[in-house]
Amino acid sequence: MYDVLDSRSVLEILRPVEDPELRKSLVELNMIRNVKIDGGKVSFTLVLTTPACPLREFIVEDCQKAVKKLPGVTDVSIEVTAETPQQKSLPDASGGLRQRTGISGVKNIIAVSSGKGGVGKSTVAVNVAVALAQTGAKVGLLDADIYGPNDPTMLGLSDAQITVRSSETGDILEPAFNHGVKLVSMGFLIDRDQPVIWRGPMLNGVIRQFLYQVEWGELDYLIVDMPPGTGDAQLTLTQAVPMAGAVIVTTPQNVALLDSRKGLRMFQQMNVPVLGIVENMSYFIPPDQPDKQYDIFGSGGGSKTAAELGVPLLGCVPLEISTRVGGDSGVPIVVGDPDSASAKALTAIALTIAGKVSVAALT
Repeated sequence: MYDVLDSRSVLEILRPVEDPELRKSLVELNMIRNVKIDGGKVSFTLVLTTPACPLREFIVEDCQKAVKKLPGVTDVSIEVTAETPQQKSLPDASGGLRQRTGISGVKNIIAVSSGKGGVGKSTVAVNVAVALAQTGAKVGLLDADIYGPNDPTMLGLSDAQITVRSSETGDILEPAFNHGVKLVSMGFLIDRDQPVIWRGPMLNGVIRQFLYQVEWGELDYLIVDMPPGTGDAQLTLTQAVPMAGAVIVTTPQNVALLDSRKGLRMFQQMNVPVLGIVENMSYFIPPDQPDKQYDIFGSGGGSKTAAELGVPLLGCVPLEISTRVGGDSGVPIVVGDPDSASAKALTAIALTIAGKVSVAALT
């Protein structure tokens, strides 16, 4: 069948190899490019749909096995790159096309939200953003928790000085940068002890400024750390920009789960895809007894709620002292202690989110 070793035979032998998440041929998805033959040596470029592809090694292995079946092949070299697809426009809550304005250069906007405060939403948002950046993705973090802007502290940017420059379209804010993530936050614009006492219209205005008057540049993902609840900030975001999806953070505790259900339904009513639920503080791991765990806030609530509401459980993050220390010191746990149970869970969640966003954009 393959009498001649050439680029065509390589593409044909690779045609049955599928992206495990998209369930489509790599060749048909144009993920196999630049095929070259040098004697028995075959090389090509594998273009993934996200730098954070959780199945990268499996796809590469499948490609190598397939090509090695061709007669005359002595070596297979695969260069792996990524092109993150941009989220498509979806119908709005009224059934028509969204009249939302995208952000130039930003491919996917993902909200990290919770029904109530104190469940570790910002910890999840910051670590997911940094974990995505560690894969090579271009990532921004918008701290939309205007009344309690904690992301600068968690990213080690509490003393950062940001620049505002004038342009023909108005003032442009240049985001701060650390751990591979661009950050904009109200915390940069007010004194540390200054409260923000604003009504809805002012909140609406500053969130739109953070969306459209920031020099975000080219981003694969813009993570938006939402304030708790289902108020003005959530409404502003869902009405302003096309969103790739929302992630709901909760603890296993019944009170938190009740509020998280309301937050989840709010995004669904606004026709924002819910990517899934993250159960944070699933159990406590004592530092002096790492083999033990204690269900301080109960157990199984996240998986039960996800099943009842028909959305995925993206992962469960344990409660560890090092996670709190990392947040207070400005070194996220995925950077400061990447081998910890919390860091591994948060990294896996970030990869899962990226995979779901790519699938949604390409189907």
